[in-house]
Amino acid sequence: MRNASGDRVFFFLVLATALAGLAIFSSAALGLLARESSSVSRDIFVQAGLGLGLGFAALFLARAVPLAWFKTAAPYVYLGTLALTALVFVPGTGFHSGGATRWINLGFTTLQPAEFLKIGIVLVLAWWLAPRARELRNIKKGILPFSAFLAVPAALLLAQPNTSTTLLILATGAVMYFAAGAPLRDFGILILGVVVALALVAAVRPYVLERIKTFIDPTENSLGSGYQIQQSMIAIGSGGLLGRGFGQSVEKFNYLPEPDGDSVFAVFAEETGFIGATLLLLLLTALAARGIVIASGSRDLFGGLVALGFSSLIMLQVFINVSAMLGIIPLTGLPLPFVSHGGTALMAALLMCGIVLNVARHKKT
Repeated sequence: MRNASGDRVFFFLVLATALAGLAIFSSAALGLLARESSSVSRDIFVQAGLGLGLGFAALFLARAVPLAWFKTAAPYVYLGTLALTALVFVPGTGFHSGGATRWINLGFTTLQPAEFLKIGIVLVLAWWLAPRARELRNIKKGILPFSAFLAVPAALLLAQPNTSTTLLILATGAVMYFAAGAPLRDFGILILGVVVALALVAAVRPYVLERIKTFIDPTENSLGSGYQIQQSMIAIGSGGLLGRGFGQSVEKFNYLPEPDGDSVFAVFAEETGFIGATLLLLLLTALAARGIVIASGSRDLFGGLVALGFSSLIMLQVFINVSAMLGIIPLTGLPLPFVSHGGTALMAALLMCGIVLNVARHKKT
């Protein structure tokens, strides 16, 4: 039976995660008070207003429209988000920061179109895969067109450069591809392709190779490329079992780079310790797991692939961000979903959840 939210458990997990994320972000953002170039009140306003406010509006809208609309609109959403992402390269429109051009300048704030590109990719892959699930063993009908769908957005993201988001969409796409019934033979082909692509990127982008070297030996350049991971480990280790107390982080003041961005998990772990960090990860994992349950109960393959794609994307991003902060993988710069600075990212995450709720309204009877 359908209910008001689509799936009450999933909705309340989203609500709890979003509100907890805003509180965690606000605490981490206080570390910017020591940095004259930052405006804490403005950052919190953008996160709460643009991210949380417009995000929940988008969630309810996405939950309410007919699911068939997303299926019909999927290729157009994909093309539209590709065009929006390409706008960052237009002089006077794109915003350049930290050696990358990933944002569109709106004057009062910036917009990161790659966050919406993730949505476009998941929708178009579900739209394309659903009616072709039995044909994927044919290379011409399977791996080749699938690779083409991912090649264009990957090229745009690598040009920004945004290597971490490129890897995220490739991994998410692979999950959807094999869930739709692709042969294991293609797994080896995709892995080989990604390895070759990464080798080429590392050859032309020195910072990628530098991050790999830092991962292998963080102490080699402790004041340069290894500084962030060392400060992150200090922050997490300082938290101990119960933490210093919420809002009491020391590392977020002039020590840990991006305390409200990709390092926000390290700040939270310092303040709440192992217990708090574990509870946050359990909350995020529960949200993604519930999304996968919704995917398994979908009435059709399109809805199932959409819910699986968005749930996998969120969980993979959590894994990549937290693993980077723990030194398990090289630093990537990917934010922590629902928590890290970025009104666009929060709004896009809530929009994804709204679509998952829409899938839940169309479950098997």
